[in-house]
Amino acid sequence: MLEETPASRSRSVQTKLVLPPDTNHMGTIFGGTVLSYIDEIAAITAMKHSKSAVVTASIDTVNFISSAKVGDILNLEGVVISTGRTSMEVYVKVDCQNLETGNKTVTTTAILTMVAVNNDGKPTPVCRVVPETEEEKSLFQNAQKRKARRLKINEFSKEQAYDK
Repeated sequence: MLEETPASRSRSVQTKLVLPPDTNHMGTIFGGTVLSYIDEIAAITAMKHSKSAVVTASIDTVNFISSAKVGDILNLEGVVISTGRTSMEVYVKVDCQNLETGNKTVTTTAILTMVAVNNDGKPTPVCRVVPETEEEKSLFQNAQKRKARRLKINEFSKEQAYDK
C-alpha cells in the first residue's frame, strides 16, 4: 500500500504581474491567461505530490469571481485535495492584490484532475493525500461526488464524440 502524504507537501504558490499583453480591450486579464496560470500551478502541485510527471485529465470547475487589471499582482495557490489510484484533484485559488491600496480579492477558483505518469507516459500510482486545513477537509469530503459527476460528464462527452 502506498504511503499517506500531508496536503501541505504539495502546496505551491506562484506570483504573477498582470501586464498589458495579458489583458483585453477593457484592461482586465484574459480568462484564458488565468486558465494557463491555473494549469501550470496545478501541474507543479501534482508533481510535488506524486514525485512524477503529470498530465491534465480535466478542468472540472472554474469560477471567475472578479477580474484583475493591468498592474495588479496575482497570487496563485494550489494544493492536492484528494487522490485516486493514479489521479489527483488539485484545488487552485487565485487572488488579486492591488498595489496602490493593498486590497486582496479572490478572482478565480478551480479544481483540476491531474494524472501521474511514468517515463513511458503510462499512469502510475500516487500516495494518498491527508487533508490538513478545514478548507482541505471540506473539499476532501466532497471528492466522491465530484468524481461521480466527472465520470458522468466523461461518458456523455464520449457518446457525443462517437455520434458524429
